[in-house]
Amino acid sequence: GISQELYRLALHLLEMERSLKSPEPIGRRLDFLTQELNREANTLGSKSQDAEMTRCSVDIKVLIEQIKEQVQNVE
Repeated sequence: GISQELYRLALHLLEMERSLKSPEPIGRRLDFLTQELNREANTLGSKSQDAEMTRCSVDIKVLIEQIKEQVQNVE
């Protein structure tokens, strides 16, 4: 199933949110978390068994790319 990947995606997003509230420099941390999000999205895509799941996986990857672009502007 995909429950582990969805769980880890949620954890990484929560960690990103927590990091964004930190007064410390977070650029590298966000970069790492973005890589982890991408890894989980790729795993979801590889486990996809129907067109809807594939579409969702691609949508997630597009959003992760948008996050990655924003992370490049964070120290």
